[in-house]
Amino acid sequence: MSDERRGGDSPTWGRVGPEDPTADPATHPALRVPDAVSEQPTVAVPTGEAPDGPEGDDSTTVRRAIPATRTGGLWSALILSAIVLIFLLVFILQNTTPVEITFLWLTGSLPTGVALLFAAIAGVLLVAIPGTGRILQLRREARRH
Repeated sequence: MSDERRGGDSPTWGRVGPEDPTADPATHPALRVPDAVSEQPTVAVPTGEAPDGPEGDDSTTVRRAIPATRTGGLWSALILSAIVLIFLLVFILQNTTPVEITFLWLTGSLPTGVALLFAAIAGVLLVAIPGTGRILQLRREARRH
């Protein structure tokens, strides 16, 4: 496909990286690696060569950054959620003294921990419902443009 049909300055389909593969990051700011990348955890990858010395030589391994993945983030979120759930369960089991609850014309008795749990759920819903509405509104607006 010619450049005229693509609109001139748009890159070739499937092209990855700079136009000049020998471009120097020192002279092209877009090619510089952010500092945060160097702080990622690394893993030693053997190069397949045998070490020279009896105690082993670190020059035979290459350090590569381990990329962050969605699965890793999900796993972290699940562990954090399980810890919070355990603390919530301990809180509810330790606060079993009944308390009288009155709302409008309704009156009832609930354990203190359960009553506070219902209050927390109501607070989350008061924040989540308008927030969800705003997210949907912004998505609709983004699709239009």
